[in-house]
Amino acid sequence: MKSDGRHIRLLIGLGAASLLLLGRIFSLQLLDEGYKEDADRNATIYETIYPTRGVIYDRNGVILVGNKVAYDILVNPREVVAFDTLALATVLDVDTEFIRNRLAEYKRRRRAIGFQAVTMIRNLPAETYMRFDEVKYKFPGFRGQVRSIRDYPVNAGGNLLGYVSEVNQAYLDSHPGEYRSGDYAGMTGIEAAREKELRGEKGYHIYLRNSRNQIEQSFKDGAEDKEAVPGHDIVTTIDAALQQYGQELMQNKVGSLVAIEPATGEILALVSSPGIDVSMLADIGKHWNEISQDPYKPMYNRAVQASYPPGSVFKLVNGLIGLQEGVLRPEMMYSCARGFTYAAGHKLGCHGHKSPLNMEESIMMSCNAYYCYVLKNILDNRKYSNVAEGLDAWHDYVESFGFGRKLGSDFPAELSGSIPTSKTYNRSYGKGSWNSTTVISLSIGQGEILATPMHLANLCATIANRGHYYIPHIIKASEGVEIDKRFTQKQYTLVDTTHFPKVIKGMWRAVNSGAGMGGTAWIAHVDSLDICGKTGTAQNPRGADNSVFICFAPMDNPRIAVACYVENGGFGASYAAPMASLMVEKYLKGEVKREALEQRMKEANLMSRVKHD
Repeated sequence: MKSDGRHIRLLIGLGAASLLLLGRIFSLQLLDEGYKEDADRNATIYETIYPTRGVIYDRNGVILVGNKVAYDILVNPREVVAFDTLALATVLDVDTEFIRNRLAEYKRRRRAIGFQAVTMIRNLPAETYMRFDEVKYKFPGFRGQVRSIRDYPVNAGGNLLGYVSEVNQAYLDSHPGEYRSGDYAGMTGIEAAREKELRGEKGYHIYLRNSRNQIEQSFKDGAEDKEAVPGHDIVTTIDAALQQYGQELMQNKVGSLVAIEPATGEILALVSSPGIDVSMLADIGKHWNEISQDPYKPMYNRAVQASYPPGSVFKLVNGLIGLQEGVLRPEMMYSCARGFTYAAGHKLGCHGHKSPLNMEESIMMSCNAYYCYVLKNILDNRKYSNVAEGLDAWHDYVESFGFGRKLGSDFPAELSGSIPTSKTYNRSYGKGSWNSTTVISLSIGQGEILATPMHLANLCATIANRGHYYIPHIIKASEGVEIDKRFTQKQYTLVDTTHFPKVIKGMWRAVNSGAGMGGTAWIAHVDSLDICGKTGTAQNPRGADNSVFICFAPMDNPRIAVACYVENGGFGASYAAPMASLMVEKYLKGEVKREALEQRMKEANLMSRVKHD
């Protein structure tokens, strides 16, 4: 009987457990919607909706970068069944081998691809895409995708704008979780610098698929779909017409043109030559080999990435430091006998001009000897215990003008240039084994001084502002886009503002004195504009000297400051001064009256002078 009792209790226990299990199954399958949703989700597929990328405008509302529609063909290898390869190839206007090779490749990568669709053909012509759309039901696993790609209505600033490209594995690794294979991102220029604002936010459609992995219908009638969020538009500080004009002037020359609005630090034009034509940007992959193999390196933005000796424009900095240090007064006269002799058999040469000169005349005529005396007096100033201490004080002054460091612009890949300190020469000559004449080439912007064209434009803006500058920047604040507060804060030099007008008088005379009076920049004169400028001829160990010029206008309440640097261009007045002044004339007057000079600059071809590494 005991055995029968245990048997009965066992049967009762099994029955109760079965009832509990059946109840749980009933609850999960018929009552619990969460279970159903989980099951459905295992059978869902997400189709990405790519957002429209933000538009890039110039300062006047001109579209620099817009969007246009592109058509792609995608394929999900796991959904593909037997199909007529020739028919598909005919519809898509491709080779049958192209389709076979792509499918074979996807089959090899099946594990990595998983269930996602991959792009088989990009940028189909619209008529081809429409033709496919009519017969796509015949080709399971293949589908179309409409997306936007970049469009460039104005040929202005290829290097400046940058390009958008499909992300590679290195980019995915450096941006974990932000992108997936097949996504696009800004790689250079403004597109890269403002990627977060421009890219927008992806959305998606959710579809249900059957046991054969075929899409049947929308999941929950689209209730859980997510719309894509368009990217924010960007307003730049660039003047598209001025940018275009600068590119025309710099055609067939190597160098850079940079224009800044002194009152704000906003960059009006940033020309690097030779640059990238915007027609290449929309499909950079197609032109990549052509661009990367070009010996003139069009991807290299010389405006912010090339470090050059500034040449004689740097005399302005030394003159201002001399005034601040009290070792120079505007009326002081120095002689020049075709240069400055600083040791037996050693002379830093100079061109012929009247002698002696005061400070205004030294700027107007760009006298080398004058600034040799100025630098020597700065470094040998008795208030310093030795020349090393004097040089380090000089270095601090120079650095306050923005040299020897990155300016902090919002433009990517900016270089710092180089300004020497006493440590530089202690390493080269030994501590205590050098003096002011050892480094005398610093007086005329040579030696160990290196600066970018952006640094030189910023110097010009600083002088125009009588002692302060705003960090150069290329993006304006707009809806959804903020700029850092540092771009609205004045950056003062260590030179008192009262000294700047004394230098500006010399710059005005350099441009407006006339050829017969010795002004080195007389070619930059434009009636009624009161342009103030300074020429520079920078020595170049790889060929002809570099042509340099900085200028601003008008003299009072200046609206534009320009720096022009032309590699192998010769004297500053040969190419840099004419082109910079043409930029000023174009911007302030809206048209250029010096048509013969303009034509000569546009037609000049200096490419044969440039020596490559």
